Amino acid sequence: MTETSCRILAVANQKGGVGKTTTAINLATSIALAGQRVLLVDMDPQGNLTSGVGLRGQRAADGTVYEALVTDGNPVGFVLPTAIERLWLMPADRQLTGAEIELVTMEERERRLQQVLDPLRSEFDYIFIDCPPSLGLLTLNALVAADGVLIPLHCEYFALEGLADLVGTVRRVRAVLNPTLEIEGVVLTMYDDRTNLGQLVAREVRDFFKDKVFNTIIPRNVRLGEAPSHGMPAIVYDLKSRGAAAYIALANEMLARHAA
Repeated sequence: MTETSCRILAVANQKGGVGKTTTAINLATSIALAGQRVLLVDMDPQGNLTSGVGLRGQRAADGTVYEALVTDGNPVGFVLPTAIERLWLMPADRQLTGAEIELVTMEERERRLQQVLDPLRSEFDYIFIDCPPSLGLLTLNALVAADGVLIPLHCEYFALEGLADLVGTVRRVRAVLNPTLEIEGVVLTMYDDRTNLGQLVAREVRDFFKDKVFNTIIPRNVRLGEAPSHGMPAIVYDLKSRGAAAYIALANEMLARHAA
C-alpha cells in the first residue's frame, strides 16, 4: 500500500441532526467489515462518535483528540482499537471544547489535525473525521486535513439552508489552505419515501450536485437511532435492519467509486 492511497474524508454539515455521526460510524464500520483498515476521528466535543462505538470516556495511551491537537506527541499514541476488526478510533471528550480556544494562538493552527493524520496515512485505507455542527476551527482543521468532504443531508424542508455556506467554506479552504480538497459526495439521510417533501428535496439536491450525490439513500430507521445507546454501530446491532442494509450499500458504492 502506498501512503497516498489512504483517503481522508471529513463528514461535515454545519446543520445539526442530519446524521453526520451515524453516517461516519456505520459507513466506517461497513468499510472495515469489507476488509479495509479504517480510522474514525472524533472532532466533536460532544463525543457522540466515541460513545457510538462503545468507547465513551476511554483515552488512548497518550490521550484524546484534544491532546493530539495541542501537543506534539506520536500520532499512534492517540489511537484506540474498537470491538470491530480493522476499525480504530481517535476518541474525544468534553475537553475538546477547550481546543477551539487554545488553537487560536498556536502556529499553523488550521493544520494541527493535518500534522496528526498525515503520518497515519500509511497505517490506514480510510480515515473518517466526524465534524462538529459548526464551521469553527475544529471543522476547519478537518477540512484542511481531508482529501474530500462527505456531506450528509437530511431530506427535509430546511436541508438546503446553510448548504451554500458549507460549499462556500470548502471553496475558500481550497483557495487558501488545501487546494486538493474536493466534495466527495452528498448522502441523503433520514429519507421517508412516503412524503412528497422527501422526494422533492432529493430531486433538488440531485439537480444541484449532479453525480456527486450517492445513489444509495439512507432511510428513516428506528434501529439507526437505537444503536448508539447500546454503544455499537447499527450494522452490528441489527444487521438485517433497513438502515444497516443502506449503509452497507453506501460503503459498496463508495468502494466501487474509488476502485474505478
